Amino acid sequence: MARALAAHSLREDTFQVGCVFRAISRMPAPAEVTPYRRAPWPRREVCMTTYIVLMNWTEQGAKSVRDSPKRLDAARKQLGDMGGSFKAFYLTMGEYDMVAVVEAPDDAVLARFSLMLAAAGNVRTRTLKAFPEFAYREIISSLG
Repeated sequence: MARALAAHSLREDTFQVGCVFRAISRMPAPAEVTPYRRAPWPRREVCMTTYIVLMNWTEQGAKSVRDSPKRLDAARKQLGDMGGSFKAFYLTMGEYDMVAVVEAPDDAVLARFSLMLAAAGNVRTRTLKAFPEFAYREIISSLG
């Protein structure tokens, strides 16, 4: 699927599935850049993938719920040290106790972060990789 998307969007380094590039330079016309040639202008980009993290307290986490704001601050710092960030955090009612919207440079960073959370024993997580609207539109339009 990624190959089809790359072929569909010839703007080489401006689109990657699940990753938002914030380019500072002008966008070339599709004929100006091929997959085998770098863009002819200097670019500064930040590539961050968005994830939705669904969390439930474990029995241990629920017993020490009063410490959970401190744990959230520690988790925010850990993810920041790994190059990621929390974009939003919510206490929720329903199937999940908390929901976080986070960004990380890649899947491996978020996997490492999730394992660190699990090792602490206070929460169980489910992680969803999120695609921004422009990626959604590219994916759907590549279907033909």
